[in-house]
Amino acid sequence: MSLSTRIFLALGAGILFGGFINLYFPGWVEPLDENLLQPVGDIFLRAIQLIVVPLVFVALIMGLTQLRGTGNVARYTSKLMSLYIVTSAIAIFFGLVVAFIVRPGDSAEPIATGEGETEEGQSLLDWLVSIVPENPFEALVSGNLLQVIVLAALVGTAINLLSDDKTHPFIDVIESVYEIVQKVLELVLKIAPFGVFALIASMVASQGFNIIANLAVYVLGLILAIILMIGLYALFLFIAGAKPRTFFKGFAPAFTLAFGTASSNAALPVALNGAEKAGLQNELSRFAIPFGTALKRDGAGILQGFNAIFVAQLFGVDMTIELVLTIFLSALLVSFSTAGVPGAGIIMMTTVLSAANLPLEGIAIVAGIDRITEGFRTLLNVVGNTANASLLQQWENRRGEAPK
Repeated sequence: MSLSTRIFLALGAGILFGGFINLYFPGWVEPLDENLLQPVGDIFLRAIQLIVVPLVFVALIMGLTQLRGTGNVARYTSKLMSLYIVTSAIAIFFGLVVAFIVRPGDSAEPIATGEGETEEGQSLLDWLVSIVPENPFEALVSGNLLQVIVLAALVGTAINLLSDDKTHPFIDVIESVYEIVQKVLELVLKIAPFGVFALIASMVASQGFNIIANLAVYVLGLILAIILMIGLYALFLFIAGAKPRTFFKGFAPAFTLAFGTASSNAALPVALNGAEKAGLQNELSRFAIPFGTALKRDGAGILQGFNAIFVAQLFGVDMTIELVLTIFLSALLVSFSTAGVPGAGIIMMTTVLSAANLPLEGIAIVAGIDRITEGFRTLLNVVGNTANASLLQQWENRRGEAPK
């Protein structure tokens, strides 16, 4: 049985088990969650996060050194960023259109004041400053993925500027670390079904299904926009000459893990591991996938656009072209600065709502169901990241076939 099948079965079993406990044994929910489900889920997430930073660091350095002398780094980066901006804009457009059509704010009840305090998100300028690490060891220890990527990019660039005899020993060490981390990943993935089962069962048992009732249109509308974007990516891959079936089959373990853990960072090692099966070249995937994990967040973009329209409808705010444009642009910027960890989308909602002068009280309404849609959004994040890497490869292939 493949890893993706085992994870998928664990997801289904976790939903059924969590729902059963919530409905028939509500008194067991808290002790079972605190003493078994949450600890098992946390252990699995910590084990995955353990290898994310070293894997990103060494994989990106290897990717950059393999591109030595080819002049591909700048071209890959510029092409990826252009793909990211276009596809992220389309994702946010889908979120806005679906929100306008299904009108989720009409079926929910507004509140006068927020429930509790909401943590403020970073401004764009603060985010740009924060991606440059002050201390290389602090960046690695804290697990700040953007800072790790900047650090790895600097190291890889420096290696490319030095002679081979001076850098060969270090590259040998990097390659050895990569192989060791890959073997650790194999061991960690053996417990993946148990971790995913515990995480999803904990969420369903704690939240139950009743919480969805009041915001059913919100949940279904958001999921619809996500499904439309995934379908569009499949169409893009087909038009570009990639094989969607090979792509989805190769990355299936990463996609199911992203859905179950709601963490793009957690799915990164598995995505790198499945890149070759999905038809990507190692040289390209080791550069593009870590790069996209830090920046590409289609799910976050859809959430921010959809949620802002929901809040405007909820509180009866007039829809103007200026308001929609502000939501669109701020959601686009925020999508590139949202962390790849559970709960980051809620924090970044403050930035978009503040930019559009919308009531922050709306965050309190959707906070309770955020985890229900977070798996779908994370799935789209990983699909978008890997699909853009595949589109880049097709773009490069056509460039190589073009007459000189």
